[in-house]
Amino acid sequence: MAKYSEKFKLRVVREYLDGTLGYRLLAKKYGITAVGQIKRWVRVYKEFGESGLRRKQSKQVYPVQLKLDVLNFMKQTGASYQDTAIIYKMNNPSLIANWYRTFMKEGIEGLMGKKKGRPSMSKNHKEKKRKQEKELSREEQLERENELLRLENSYLKKLKAFQENPNAFLEKHKQRWLSHSKKKGSN
Repeated sequence: MAKYSEKFKLRVVREYLDGTLGYRLLAKKYGITAVGQIKRWVRVYKEFGESGLRRKQSKQVYPVQLKLDVLNFMKQTGASYQDTAIIYKMNNPSLIANWYRTFMKEGIEGLMGKKKGRPSMSKNHKEKKRKQEKELSREEQLERENELLRLENSYLKKLKAFQENPNAFLEKHKQRWLSHSKKKGSN
């Protein structure tokens, strides 16, 4: 459950925008310990309106390439998590922070989707796991390795293109991203 309701956030944001109180006084009035939280709410509200303050009900799955693009953009431009989230039309900057931490620990493989939930409690669980690992043929292992190398190669090419001409790369990336977002919105 969310700590603050959508109505509460909206009330605080509107009170700030009316100009009666500043961030610190609002935080004190409503018992919010982090002044930065109110700043984030106001910024998200200005960018996305009331929908930016809503908690997402369904978990959105992002492709690995988008995660890499977001992290690369943030690294190259020095943008904060909040700025990057707004540019990529996301209302959860902590998600980007999690991607960054995972990428630093585990690399590209860490950004790939993982199975969720608890494993089954069968007695033969360890034996099944060993069998599954052995069942990967040499060809399948090579295909997996090729896919990982393709992803790494793609990332390195984009990084090189960005380093050579950051403005052109960002424009191209922005245009491509806008065309993808229009396709999603047209459904």
